[in-house]
Amino acid sequence: MSEFVRVSEFVHLHLHTEFSLLDGACRIDELLDQAVKLKMPAIAVTEHGNMFSSVIFHDHARARGLNPILGCEVYVAPGDRQDRSGVPGATQNHLVLLAENLEGYHNLIKLVSSGYTEGFYYKPRIDKALLAQHSRGLIGLSSCLKGEVAEGLSHQQDRKAIEAAASSARTISSSRCSGTASKSSGS
Repeated sequence: MSEFVRVSEFVHLHLHTEFSLLDGACRIDELLDQAVKLKMPAIAVTEHGNMFSSVIFHDHARARGLNPILGCEVYVAPGDRQDRSGVPGATQNHLVLLAENLEGYHNLIKLVSSGYTEGFYYKPRIDKALLAQHSRGLIGLSSCLKGEVAEGLSHQQDRKAIEAAASSARTISSSRCSGTASKSSGS
């Protein structure tokens, strides 16, 4: 067996489109056409802090025979999401959340909406307490270099990274959390 995963077995789980301002450049239809061309079975879109592309992405993916995975790269406040202090950029970490089922999709909508209505401070933020209330049906990925785990590791703070991973595992059941290695600008 080859050491490499065939493209037809690969599934993007952390991907931004033009709906992630200043971070994504992919146009949804072009992205989906390429996924079909490469015979990918599924693809996720995880916009930064929003789900504005979800309906278009879902419908256009299904029309092409792809399994759409709905998600979001949320901004997580270090404490209470309603705290409006701190240096912009240092007031949140990133966390990728994927909807495993309809309940997860509804919980993701609640989280993202609350980020805008209750936690907005430069960006729409949630906190771990809110995530714990609405974690059923969600799968969590450690995100990019702005994720809490990656930030700890990049600053040689292994204990902080381990504690962050454990905290996420407690918040979203341990079978639903995964560490990912992803290079991103962290924007």
